[in-house]
Amino acid sequence: MTAQLVATEDSKLWGRKRLAGSDPLLLVAAAVCGLMILVAVFGPLLAPYDPNATNILAADLPPSPEHWLGTDSLGRDIYSRILYGARLSLLAPTIIVAVSTTLGVVLALTSSWVGGWFDSLVNKALNVLFAVPAILVAIVAVAAFGAGFWPPVIALSIIYTPYVSRVLKGAAAQERRRAYVEAFQLAGLSAWRINTRHILRNLQPLILAQATLNFGAALIDFGALSFLGLGVPAPTAEWGAMVSAGRSELLAGNAQQAMAAGTVIVLTVVAFNVLGERVSRRFGATR
Repeated sequence: MTAQLVATEDSKLWGRKRLAGSDPLLLVAAAVCGLMILVAVFGPLLAPYDPNATNILAADLPPSPEHWLGTDSLGRDIYSRILYGARLSLLAPTIIVAVSTTLGVVLALTSSWVGGWFDSLVNKALNVLFAVPAILVAIVAVAAFGAGFWPPVIALSIIYTPYVSRVLKGAAAQERRRAYVEAFQLAGLSAWRINTRHILRNLQPLILAQATLNFGAALIDFGALSFLGLGVPAPTAEWGAMVSAGRSELLAGNAQQAMAAGTVIVLTVVAFNVLGERVSRRFGATR
């Protein structure tokens, strides 16, 4: 009996390993995402220079052993600024995704459970938010409260909420009609317990996939606002702001700052999009 149990567990473990190894693109994307998170956490400890230290005599230097990615027009080390900028560049989409996902999940579960007029009201509110461009709302928020980190983050968090809620509403409604929900109701379980302990648990893979996809989009939107000068103020290191600062240097033939910041943005967005797409595909396959 024990040998049979061990063999069964070994078979399950081997199946999980084979499943993980059957999609190398998923593993590569996960590795890149993990590396970017590590850079955001430990980047300031790895940076060889102060990201805001200027040296006009060392302006616009090409990549070298002293400056791996070169320097900008003020003589600041681009590699150090990339490492420091990872923290704000990834913190903003993290907050946006966390807030929008939380609000979207609450709206989806509540509207699918209550139904009726409340569900109709939520649908109309979501349709209104869908019609408003995210960048436009963020620009209005910056105009009202000033440029910085929090106004665009809060505005984008609100705008991203309907995208999460719309995806989850259909899945939550399907779970709501399943037999186990009726069984739990007959057993006397509260709506809160059924939704948080059972329906929400079954929606976790879909939530993870949607959050991962939204992370890449939020990174682009926040970077675009920084590119327009509506995000974090100078001289704070941030990838979108670095691309904007590198525009003037392109005409002088110094593309290292814009290329370095643009490359890490593209690499990060692609990695998170691939990760979200692969997770979503596997979720759809297992459903």
